[in-house]
Amino acid sequence: MNQFIQNQSIDLEKVMDFFKHEISTLRAGRANPAMLENIVVDAYGAKTPLNGLANINVVEATSMTVTPWDKGVMKDIEKAIVEADLGLGVVNDGDKIRLNIPKMTEENRMDLVKKLNDKMEKSRISVRQVRDEIKTKIEKALDSKEISEDDKFKFVQELDEEVKTINEKIKVLRDSKESDIMTI
Repeated sequence: MNQFIQNQSIDLEKVMDFFKHEISTLRAGRANPAMLENIVVDAYGAKTPLNGLANINVVEATSMTVTPWDKGVMKDIEKAIVEADLGLGVVNDGDKIRLNIPKMTEENRMDLVKKLNDKMEKSRISVRQVRDEIKTKIEKALDSKEISEDDKFKFVQELDEEVKTINEKIKVLRDSKESDIMTI
């Protein structure tokens, strides 16, 4: 791997990590605490992530509990979960909130696959942007006579191979998640 790719490899890893995180928030018909990661609760006069206010536990495949550390924010947490519009059944038990994950319909599954494909496309766009940055640096190095024409072509070829590998990894992750979503 050439120095241009190595210098920006962190950016490429960030794209992969972001994609993994984004697809983990898509529900696949069973309880997963990652579904609640993006929920922000308006409590104590500030916006606070849900996991900063409560314990989130998976009770069984189709239900979770959210147990606040301070019972005073129970209503705020319940409101934030309802407003997140995740399609969950929300039941306030007084000391904890039970979340029931309803069975997914074929239509729900197809909508989630569309969202999954959108997230994959955004990740591929991010990879292309990093690729363009690296390619620009390679071309500048050629213009300033730091590398030869042959090196430029070799580096660009290595870059294209790296981008292809990353896009294949993204597709494998996407296919795996689609399989999870479509499994009844």
